Amino acid sequence: MKGKERNAAQKAALYGMLIALAFIFSYVEAIIPMPLPVPGVKIGLANLVNVVGLYTVGLAGTAAVGLVRIVLVGFTFGNTFSMVYGLSGGILSMAVMAGAKRCKWFGTTGISILGGVFHNVGQLLAASYVTGTFGVFSYFPVLLAAGVAAGGGIGLLGGMVVERIKGYALTESRSR
Repeated sequence: MKGKERNAAQKAALYGMLIALAFIFSYVEAIIPMPLPVPGVKIGLANLVNVVGLYTVGLAGTAAVGLVRIVLVGFTFGNTFSMVYGLSGGILSMAVMAGAKRCKWFGTTGISILGGVFHNVGQLLAASYVTGTFGVFSYFPVLLAAGVAAGGGIGLLGGMVVERIKGYALTESRSR
């Protein structure tokens, strides 16, 4: 293969692996029962792929992977509403994480915490729109704590993964 074709094939293979990994993490998360009575509380395992993706394939690739994952998970394990909530949370979360990374105010853990919190905010905004009431924001304190805790754990793990694959993965700086 020629250089450009080879690079395109490598990118396609990498994105396919990231989508598959995020899909598997979403499946694992779907079968883990959460002992909290608040809807929407999750560990956020698939966010690990987003955090690592922001530092390896960049915003565009990570956003594409996230979009495909949310749609696939919605069709496989959910419904139209779960896709709407997932997309609203995912888009807001990705925008905030990308902005925070660009400003260089936070490391991987801080960026992941912001992603977890703003994913919940995006879902609450969608739920508020769907239900026509801001009453759903009564769940925010629990979702805020869950977003910080889960985001912190995923961010620590994501930072370790990024550090370990620096020399092996297609890094954002090399892909430009």
